[in-house]
Amino acid sequence: MNEYEKLIEKILNHFVSDAFKDELAMAKKEFFENAGTLDENSEHYESRMAQFYDWYFFTRELKGFGQTPLEACLLVRELRFSEEELKTLEVLKQHRHSIFEFVKIKDGDVYIKDILQNKKGFFSSNVMVVKASPFVFGFDQDELFEVRLIPQGDSYVFTRGFCFHPESAKKFILSEAKRHRKDPDLDPDLLMLRLIKMRYKFEQYKHVKPELIYSNEGKLGI
Repeated sequence: MNEYEKLIEKILNHFVSDAFKDELAMAKKEFFENAGTLDENSEHYESRMAQFYDWYFFTRELKGFGQTPLEACLLVRELRFSEEELKTLEVLKQHRHSIFEFVKIKDGDVYIKDILQNKKGFFSSNVMVVKASPFVFGFDQDELFEVRLIPQGDSYVFTRGFCFHPESAKKFILSEAKRHRKDPDLDPDLLMLRLIKMRYKFEQYKHVKPELIYSNEGKLGI
């Protein structure tokens, strides 16, 4: 467990305690609503919960605070942080959440491209490198994925909440990303949450064509 994961776990342990059981139940309902049944025996259960806790920690505002757990933790007296932890906390606040395209793996480094960034021109590359990544399996050039990146020097660290989307959804996701790049008023976090729910529907309805799930019009679309 790296320093970021240790600090995230410390903060999360407070915000998932009994004092926050109603908040947590509300958040789970919001996250998993319209996304199929959350089965603890499913092979996808651990990855789903990793995605949920990343969203709960980094993205969702707590009703009583109006801030995310990442932002609100400094207001909690019970949580005491060392100088090193405070520095790590500031790094966590600079995390990058997006949809990425896998480019390649070279010498243990993972090269990825951010498809939500609005950069233009030949030299405006969106390709980033996650150096010496412990996660090097499961990547496919035809599958887009959503995750959060934590900056570390001239590199990044992946959080655990990966969500890989099927190859058949790539065209739809790229079109949605293009729409978001053109319109700064659109919220990319809402898009990514919606896509996660579509992924869950895709797992649930294996007999249904993915284009009917990853859609703005289909009956199973979200």
